[in-house]
Parts: sequence; structure tokens; C-alpha cells
Amino acid sequence: MATDALRQQAVPRVRVNPRADRIFFSTMVLLLWATVLFGFARTYFLAGMVEAPLPNKLIHVHGAIMTLWMVLLFVQTALISARKVKWHMTLGLFGFGLATAMVILGPIAATNSLRRGVGVLGLDPKTFYVIPLSAIFIFGVLAFFAYRYRRQPAVHKRLILIATIGLIDAAVGRWPVAFFQSNPKAQDLVPFAFLLAVMVFDLATQRKILKTTLFASLFLIAIHLARVPIAFTHPWQAFATRMLGQG
Repeated sequence: MATDALRQQAVPRVRVNPRADRIFFSTMVLLLWATVLFGFARTYFLAGMVEAPLPNKLIHVHGAIMTLWMVLLFVQTALISARKVKWHMTLGLFGFGLATAMVILGPIAATNSLRRGVGVLGLDPKTFYVIPLSAIFIFGVLAFFAYRYRRQPAVHKRLILIATIGLIDAAVGRWPVAFFQSNPKAQDLVPFAFLLAVMVFDLATQRKILKTTLFASLFLIAIHLARVPIAFTHPWQAFATRMLGQG
């Protein structure tokens, strides 16, 4: 019964405006690409990607898979704009296989960074560990529901978009912007701004915020606001210590 209730909540009644959807979602994907490029251009993309001086092969694979997801997102959006729905659906099977690989590899890469002593945003490695793990958790949950509702376009594309927004922490954290570097908490403003854009689009085209947008956005925001305080607790520190191999 709970699953049925969730399904009823997740499938909104929408006013179809294909042109507005194509323009909006294409623009959002381009902005996400700009976000990623701005953060990783110097250390990854302009450094030759394969030849970039990353810590180890695992991080190279992680970077390649994340980049492939962004490429796939662009291609899938272009296919819908070109009305190649069957191609989009066929490629979507590969996309969700890729998403599964990301959910598996993400925590492995995060744990590798923990063991290398990576800690940024003014956080020690064990506390910072919550950031990449929570990002991949957000992505995994929303990608799962996006797959489940893949035959409900309004739900599916919003979930995919917000799932990807949940991944941009690493890129924003590398932006060479003094304000963000000196105010790490302000970095959340970037993903929140993306969420606000989706809500404004809903209001403009549907005259309301769709439940899918609202629930997915609140899920992301709640985790972003709660994760660092949670990371300072004894249970999280004990968990991180165990993952560090010291527990």
C-alpha cells in the first residue's frame, strides 16, 4: 500500500509543452556541463583526462565514468529534442547500467580518498567522507526512482536532472571563486539554485510545483543540510574510522 501511495504521489498531472521542455532541460544540462567544466577544467579536462595527474587508476576510472554520465545526459537530452524517443529508451538501458556502476564505484573511490587523507572544505578526512558518500546516495536513490518511473516522462526527466544535480558537489568545491573557497557552506547555493530553477519552471508551465520536483528537491536539501552535523557525531566518526581500517 505504501508503494502504491508513493506511485500515486510521484506521477503528476502535467500540461504538455514539448518546446518549453526541450528548451528548459537542454539549458539545464548545458549549465550542469558548465558547472563541471568550470570545476574540473584545470585538473582534469585540460590536463588531458587520461593523462591528468590523478592519485591512482581507481580515481581515473571514477572520473571517466562520471564524465561518461554527463556525456550520456547530453546525448539523451539531444535525442529527445530530435524526437528520437526509441533511441533514447534503448540508450537508457545502458544509462541505468552506468548509474549502477557509479553507485558501486562512488563509495569505493570515496573510501580511497579517505585513506589517502583527503579532507577539504575545512573538514578533516573522516568528517569530509560524508560529502561524497551522501552525494552518491542522493544520486542512487533518485536514479532508482527515475528508472522505476521511466515510462512517466515528466517524473523521469525531473528525477534524472535532480539526481545529476546531487553529483555536482565535487565540481563546485573546485571552482576558483574566492567567495566559495572562503565560505564552504555557501557552495550549497549552487545546487540549490538549480533546484529553484526546476521549481520556477514547474510554476511557469504547470502553475504548481510538481510533487516529483518537490519531494526530490526536499530530499536533496535535507541531506545537504544534515550531513555535516551528522559527520561530527560519534557514530559517524566511528564508522569512518572503521572504513579507514583503524577500527
